[in-house]
Amino acid sequence: MSQPPSQPPSPAPLSGARLGLTAFALALGTFMMVLDTTIANVSLPTIAGNLGVSSDNSTWIVTAFAVANGVAVPLTGWLMRRFGVVRVFCTSVVLFTMASFLCGVAWSLNSLIAFRVLQGAVSGPMMPGSQALLISIFPPQKRATALGIWSMTTLVAPIMGPILGGYISDNFHWSWIFLINVPFGVLTAIVCWTNLKSRETPTMKLPIDTIGLVLLVLWVGALQVMLDLGKNADWFNDPTIVVLTIVAAIGFVAWVIWELTDANPTVDLTLFARRNFWIGNLAFALGYAVFFANILILPLWLQTQLGYTATWAGLVAAPSGVVAVVLTPFVARLSGKVDARILATIAFGGFAVSYWMRSGYTTQASFSDFVLPLLVQGVSMSTFFLAMLTISLDRIPPERLPSATGISNFCRIVAGSFAASIITTAWDRREALHQSRLAEAIGTGVPYRMAAEQLQRMGLNAAQAAGAVTRQMVGQAYLLASTDLFRLSAWLAGSLIVLVWLCRRPSAPSGPVAAD
Repeated sequence: MSQPPSQPPSPAPLSGARLGLTAFALALGTFMMVLDTTIANVSLPTIAGNLGVSSDNSTWIVTAFAVANGVAVPLTGWLMRRFGVVRVFCTSVVLFTMASFLCGVAWSLNSLIAFRVLQGAVSGPMMPGSQALLISIFPPQKRATALGIWSMTTLVAPIMGPILGGYISDNFHWSWIFLINVPFGVLTAIVCWTNLKSRETPTMKLPIDTIGLVLLVLWVGALQVMLDLGKNADWFNDPTIVVLTIVAAIGFVAWVIWELTDANPTVDLTLFARRNFWIGNLAFALGYAVFFANILILPLWLQTQLGYTATWAGLVAAPSGVVAVVLTPFVARLSGKVDARILATIAFGGFAVSYWMRSGYTTQASFSDFVLPLLVQGVSMSTFFLAMLTISLDRIPPERLPSATGISNFCRIVAGSFAASIITTAWDRREALHQSRLAEAIGTGVPYRMAAEQLQRMGLNAAQAAGAVTRQMVGQAYLLASTDLFRLSAWLAGSLIVLVWLCRRPSAPSGPVAAD
């Protein structure tokens, strides 16, 4: 009786300087890709003014990247099984670098949007690819170290994006927010290909799931456009948003049915049959959504209401990234000895404490008052990604890891898109509610007359005094809206601890752990 063919032996883990250099290059690839999801946000007014378009039109610079990237990420598993993890990752980095250069030399809004679509599409495999390769180059017992390195770059990049984007916009031409990727992209591609080409994973000829791919592009594209344009279009009061929502919903259902019944699906949805994978990714995506919403709303409030520049608003969040970078190596060492569910509980508990501390902000808060809750957030950041990756990827076979990481990253991208749209809409609507209540309370009665008379004694005329009172009222309304959302975030983060303990305890890593 013949024996089934054995799997080819896994390449030995790297060591020494070669391991360090390759790990740095892989982390740098992730950093560039995640950075580009947020670096352009604070620069949109500058770009719009330079290209002579409205700020509303300039939001397509962000939307184009998000839509293309959202479609590309779920395809990662199929691409890597077909062409190999190393080849797909390095090709993605090279194309991303070229697209970044094209974005930097764009001559109009239309050309910039086109190049951002290209940039988002080719960057899809970068995050899951770097994650799988980082795991593969470390020994099994140091898998937590690999995940820790990946976690640091994934968490710090969204925080660094507004800081770097704001600094470049304030001091240089906006094109450098894209051109800065070029030298680092070249370095990443050269180092990774040189050190990893001999570790290429087995490939197989897989048929292209054309219908699944078309349905994926349809529902993800409709969803991302709906989320990005919904706020300015007044959501479901706009027929376009309603149509996009219906298309996304029907497309999603049809896609799920097709992928579960097709012999060679583009995305392996059967992974969700594993308890830790689906519960872990649910908690992971929801936790990331709350985290992403809060790193958006705080700088927005600081810039629009408290007079902070883009650079200083970014610097408020910088210490949390520093804390995360310092603590992550220590957490990685502990993760092999401590139940990942305990680390996840610490992460969600810390997030809840940080958000609750922010609910005590006032309009007179100092820089240090804003930073302190973010230092607590930094502690949570150091355990969050590492713990949730360990839980969600528990017992995933090596050959299915690229698909698993692709789906996990896709879930987070969609969750982040929902969070960005929901938080800004909720912020504006809560502000309108509080402003109307404050207006009713102040009116033209005694409180208003006392304030107006005091301002007139200081030299303002009646119209100026009324404007000053209104400005203070608007500032207080945005403060109350912000603290409402911070308080809600705290409760949501705390409640996710329950989901964590519905997962089983992850097993200790053993044997090959990547897409080898």
